[in-house]
Amino acid sequence: MKTELNLFERTLTLHRFPEHAAEQLQAWDAGDEYLIRHAEELDLAPKQNILIINDQFGALACWFSEHHNVTVMSDSFISRRGALQNLERNQCPAVQFMDAMSALPNDIDLVLMQLPKNNRYLTWLLSQLRRSISESCPVIAVNKAKEIHSSTLKLFDKYLGDTRTSLAWKKHRLVFSFANSQPQLDVSANTCWTVEHEDISLTNLPNVYSGESLDLGARFMLEHIPQNDRYGTIIDLGCGNGVLSVKTARLNPNAQLICVDESLMAVQSAKINLSNNVDSGVNVQYIANNCLDGFEKNSADLVLCNPPFHQQQAVTDHIAWQMFCDAKQVLSTGGELLVIGNRHLGYDKKLAKLFGKNQVKRVASNAKFVILQATK
Repeated sequence: MKTELNLFERTLTLHRFPEHAAEQLQAWDAGDEYLIRHAEELDLAPKQNILIINDQFGALACWFSEHHNVTVMSDSFISRRGALQNLERNQCPAVQFMDAMSALPNDIDLVLMQLPKNNRYLTWLLSQLRRSISESCPVIAVNKAKEIHSSTLKLFDKYLGDTRTSLAWKKHRLVFSFANSQPQLDVSANTCWTVEHEDISLTNLPNVYSGESLDLGARFMLEHIPQNDRYGTIIDLGCGNGVLSVKTARLNPNAQLICVDESLMAVQSAKINLSNNVDSGVNVQYIANNCLDGFEKNSADLVLCNPPFHQQQAVTDHIAWQMFCDAKQVLSTGGELLVIGNRHLGYDKKLAKLFGKNQVKRVASNAKFVILQATK
């Protein structure tokens, strides 16, 4: 696995976060390289105020902080931790960090962006840029060429302004735009809807997974949330908008509930939704984190988990494995990990390897999903 980015006679040492001994994925991609190469060709004057959006693990922040004032905006706890470590590793000047719901600086000279997968999040970002930056400030975004559709460019035209694209390079393409759309359109941060048959109303911030409707896995999981007076502490690991936590809190009102996600918007959405759907007396904590880093061992009685199968733009199963390993550490003896996943992912084998074959049982299944319980 390559850890050194070499461009223009300069070398950066970059690692993903969290680091894994057998890591197979780089901490940057060809899109980062394309943005860097193009910006270097612009021959920017020193000390430009550069806003970097969705920097994966800090490659862009490390590169541009040498000569410019850099602000990094991200919704990802993991991306921020990765960027901080890589900035320190390469002895880079300090940069400013901000979350994606904060007001943008009003003195931006250049915007560089890795395009998000979520079009609702992209629309929100474009609308915020349109309201905050000058018409002369270039916005340069990048993604794999196959992911930049005509619908993507229409969003830029509608919510930001005049837009064009580059030629493809290493299967990536740049998008160039300016904040001059007419009229200037307001975009609400919240998408709200109700869950059928559950009397749950959900508010979803722009980058929340499945923020426009309930995903099928969560819908199936809702039918199998356990209720038990012995649950003292319950963790919703990868809580998303908190829908599972709402049902869990209603069934187990005396338990302490902890909502954990690496997305800051997910954690905030969960907080809103627990507040709106559950009695105020329920004890709930909300934590943006890398899985269960820093949690006390043997401290939880139940962990609910609907694992993602990607990190940033990369498809990977190491996050699910880390979630399972962390859950085992944090669960008390007799504690339960309840996991839902697509049938083909083979989580039963992973859990059997970790907990023991006799400690894993199938709770429910349908044509697409399986719910498994592993007992410590």
